[in-house]
Order: sequence, then structure tokens, then C-alpha cells
Amino acid sequence: MGSERALEHEFDLSFEEGVVAPVTEDEMCADCSLVLEREGVERPCMVSISVVSEERIRALNDAWRDVDRATDVISLECERPDDPDLAPGEPCELGDIVLAPAYIARQAASFGTTEADEFRLLLTHGLLHLLGYDHLDDEEASAMEAREEELLALMPCDRPIDHVILTRHREDGDA
Repeated sequence: MGSERALEHEFDLSFEEGVVAPVTEDEMCADCSLVLEREGVERPCMVSISVVSEERIRALNDAWRDVDRATDVISLECERPDDPDLAPGEPCELGDIVLAPAYIARQAASFGTTEADEFRLLLTHGLLHLLGYDHLDDEEASAMEAREEELLALMPCDRPIDHVILTRHREDGDA
């Protein structure tokens, strides 16, 4: 175990002009690295993270999911780290996470979290989707909620998030 070293993941962060995230770029990368490590990912991964306006996420939601409304986060999966077609040590192009901070800020108030904590939760949520988690039924939702709570407890947050509730996604049909 003493010879283990952290994997070098690549994060491509992009920000739509005028859109600002409530956490730093360094924190986004650190939070994603923590999730990948805790999920036991054993190969380097590449993740694209886009921070966009509500108008942009609405257009993406319509184009990719046929849902013509804004949402908080969208995950677009490319490859899985355990894909047998990837050569040993070959980086995995995990996928894209798209977040809308203005939408997330309004949502934070309704769930009693800070904008930054809600953003951390949804970044984690998006990355877990790329790793195969989902919440299409109650059993899957409970497992995903529990995992998010465990991971968020390991991150520096503004205040503890007592209980993650994915119904913020399931009530309006978002994922």
C-alpha cells in the first residue's frame, strides 16, 4: 500500500461568459477527484465540467432529453472506467457534467442549503451518474442518496447536509 499514488485525472472546466460558479475551480477538481477515488476508480479519467446559464442548460435538456425546461445538472456519459475495451492504463473519457448555478441557487434556498453546498451536491450527483448510479426507482434513489451523503461528509462544506433528497429531481422528471 505504501507505493500507491493518487491517479491523475483530467478536468476540462468551461464557463459560459458571465456565469460564475459558487465554488472555485480547484475545489471542483478536488471534489471530483475525491469521488473518483472513493468510488474505487483505478484508471485516469477525463471529465468535462461546464458551468452555464439557465438558457443554455434548457437548450441542452431539450436537445438531449426532450425536456424543454431548465434544470440544475445534466450528465452525458461517454465511457465507463471498467469498460473491457479500454487498454490497461488507458484514460477513460468519463463524460460531461453541465451545471446551471442560477437554477442551483434558487433550488438551494428551497432545500435549506447554501448555493455552494447545493452546487457541490449536484456536481457529485452528476459525477455519480457518469459512474453508473441512477435514481429511476426508490431503491436506486435510496442507494444514490446514501452515497452522496457519505461523499459530501468528506468534503469541506458550508454546513453539514443532513439528508440528501433526490426528489428535487424526480418530482419534475429530471435526472
